[in-house]
Amino acid sequence: MVRSREVPERISKEITLRQLRYFAAAAETGQFSMAATAEHVSQSAITNAVLALEQHLAVRLFERQPHGVTLTAEGHLFYQHARQILDSVQDALREPRFQVHGLRGTVHLAASYTVLGYFLPGLLARFRTNYPDIELDLHDMDRPSIERAVLAGEIELGIALLSNLERPQRFARHTLMRSRRQLWTSATHPLLAIERPSLRDIAAYPYIQITVDEAEQSTRRYWRSRRLAPNVAFQTGSMEALRGLVAHGFGVTVLSDMVYRPWSLEGKQIEARPIAEAVPDMEVGMLWRLDCKLDKPADALREFLIHACGS
Repeated sequence: MVRSREVPERISKEITLRQLRYFAAAAETGQFSMAATAEHVSQSAITNAVLALEQHLAVRLFERQPHGVTLTAEGHLFYQHARQILDSVQDALREPRFQVHGLRGTVHLAASYTVLGYFLPGLLARFRTNYPDIELDLHDMDRPSIERAVLAGEIELGIALLSNLERPQRFARHTLMRSRRQLWTSATHPLLAIERPSLRDIAAYPYIQITVDEAEQSTRRYWRSRRLAPNVAFQTGSMEALRGLVAHGFGVTVLSDMVYRPWSLEGKQIEARPIAEAVPDMEVGMLWRLDCKLDKPADALREFLIHACGS
């Protein structure tokens, strides 16, 4: 497969695809050193790329922290555009391999709340560009309903949090992404003074619990593995309510990078920090019936998602 760095990289007189790629790596890892490792370059190459972008845009893209970086509001917006550009380049390179001209039909699929809100829409838009004659019959379901619909043959592909599957051996499945869980706090929270807070440290403060996509069960599992429990002060099914409460200092939470945004709706900052213990990643993936060969449109979507996610 042709790598993106082998195509012409200059997209303007000042900004290159390489700079966008290095910036995106820093945004996704939260550390220039980790971005350099991921891109197989020196840390100075990442730093220089980010500085060049900041100078050209005349904005700060990152807040520099003692143990990493977080996107500013302007940085987060620019990241969305940069990610779209980089994904479009990759799709253009993949298109001769994956587009089957004239392939028509319908894919019946379902996804859960978190997947629909934070993971799937952009990927489906890219798939539609590659396969304009395939219709997507998309359903919003919780994970148990997705399992039942897949087993009953009502949908061909389910996309959900695979770590929550009941008896996963009943399904064919493929992991598309693993998203690390980190501590979220307000910008002035005392826990920020600790380099890598432990769950015991976190348990000393009020905790905001999100309730969608079986988050309570997931939370209980890794807290119980340490014989601890969070000090739950408030539960909510609204991610924006949770962000607001955390940003205003009413409590802390532990959630995945996939749903992280460094500010609330009011513009208050939210910090993210790694946790000392090995908290399990959130695992997003596909499931389908073991005993049933997928129709060509569904198989095309499955293969596209695997390659688009690099999984």
